[in-house]
Amino acid sequence: MRQFAFEWRREPAIIRVEKPTRIDRAKRLGYKAKQGFVVVRARTRRSGARKKRPSSGRRQKAMGVTKIKYNRSYQQVAEGRVAKKYPNMEVLNSYYLWADGKYFWTEVILIDPNHSSVMNDPHVNWISKT
Repeated sequence: MRQFAFEWRREPAIIRVEKPTRIDRAKRLGYKAKQGFVVVRARTRRSGARKKRPSSGRRQKAMGVTKIKYNRSYQQVAEGRVAKKYPNMEVLNSYYLWADGKYFWTEVILIDPNHSSVMNDPHVNWISKT
């Protein structure tokens, strides 16, 4: 994975991949090598959150600018960004790939709910029923 990370740093933050990097994990989470299933690698920047520093009025003793924690994990953030980029697909699941000091990589499994192979598959057609 460390060798892959050298290449992944130079790629876009959200990129569609041909097949899962961790095929065993993807299969356990519901991935099938058939039409209608898409795997996307997402890169999220790691760090703590920062709030805007108060600009008017009196300065608080503890301003609460640094050491702010996000309410969502990096994996949930990645799923949300991928879902926004692929609006016609539904997020099935995601799994951890690699993390270094600056980035966190996950692979997100997407399903096209309107694809005929998904609609005819009894194991995943629940996603296409509204």
